[in-house]
Amino acid sequence: MKFFQAVKMAVKSILAKKGRSFLTMLGIIIGIASVMTIVATVSGYNEKMMEAFEAQGTNKITVSMYLYSGENSFEKIYDYCQGLGEDVVGVTPSAEIGGTVKFGAKSSDTMEWQEQPRVVLGSDQYSLCSSFDVARGRDLCRVDIEDYHQVCVMGARAAKAMFDYADPLYQDIMINGVPFTVVGIYAEKDKDSSYSMDSVIVVPYTASRFLPNADMSWSECVVKVKDSQTISRMLNILQAYIDTLTEQNSRGYGYAYSEQQWMDESNSALTMISVVLGGIAGISLLVGGIGIMNIMLVTVTERTREIGIRRAIGAERSSIVTQFLVEAAMICGIGGIFGIAIGYGGTHLAGKLLFEGMSLYPSPTITLGAFAFSVSLGIIFGMYPAIKASGLQPVVALRAD
Repeated sequence: MKFFQAVKMAVKSILAKKGRSFLTMLGIIIGIASVMTIVATVSGYNEKMMEAFEAQGTNKITVSMYLYSGENSFEKIYDYCQGLGEDVVGVTPSAEIGGTVKFGAKSSDTMEWQEQPRVVLGSDQYSLCSSFDVARGRDLCRVDIEDYHQVCVMGARAAKAMFDYADPLYQDIMINGVPFTVVGIYAEKDKDSSYSMDSVIVVPYTASRFLPNADMSWSECVVKVKDSQTISRMLNILQAYIDTLTEQNSRGYGYAYSEQQWMDESNSALTMISVVLGGIAGISLLVGGIGIMNIMLVTVTERTREIGIRRAIGAERSSIVTQFLVEAAMICGIGGIFGIAIGYGGTHLAGKLLFEGMSLYPSPTITLGAFAFSVSLGIIFGMYPAIKASGLQPVVALRAD
């Protein structure tokens, strides 16, 4: 039997029993759609996570330290990093201050949490360490730090929340009752995130001397290093310094970590989740494959006389095998196409609901792989019924009712 004839007979058989064929495909449809949605959603989450890491800046080490004595822990880290040479590009605190920001009648206390500005203690290297660009005005400078200037630089969202369409430059805002002059506006870089980096208001860390809730005995700071190859070595150097500083006479505690560590841990967790969810979805495919085998065995039983007649007039076993394998592959292939269509819809919906309107679709590689896998599944689970059909003896098959 030629392959084209086998395809025609398979189409005729499927169309003759549409309901049964569709129910047989359901396991394949659900399995393929589930796997595609899971893989694409995890991929989309990973993409958003990578975007967030990149927005915060690369080649960074975060240091958290607390000194029981009440000393300024950032100053110690800053002084130590100055002696590390060109491997360190910049150092800045990144600790947030709780409290209220006011301008005129506007107050952060009455805003939705997504719009509330976040006040951050920073050095003149804050924008360098956090990958911010100044869009208007100027950045913090060393003089602001050394002379305790009451100035600040605002992120784009913070400026919009406090000033609407008014010009923020050189206006005074009140932070916990202390006036600060806006000297610069950072360019927008994180507009789609709810907890946006653009909501920051950066003030000189030396302002902790007269700002409530700005205790510098505990400090979280960012050390930006020269390149990614330097991170591991600098991480060990900084951790050793922190251990030496805090363990002497139990003076405090602290640790250093890199964004790369968080990324690696997140990727490992995502991989594990993908495997578990993929395994659950794979059960649907297994059930669907068993359903294909069951229906093909029923088809062999229904068409026993047809098989007997074909064998009696000289049909080879290979042609019988081809006929049933083509039919099983077509059922799974059609189910795969439906599954792919549902998978596209599911991933698009997941992108809109989970990733703030992100247009998320499976990659062409995943799509082609899903279709190829569905066809392969039909061939694998259709093999036993096809071999059984080809092994029927003509005399026995012709006697069947």
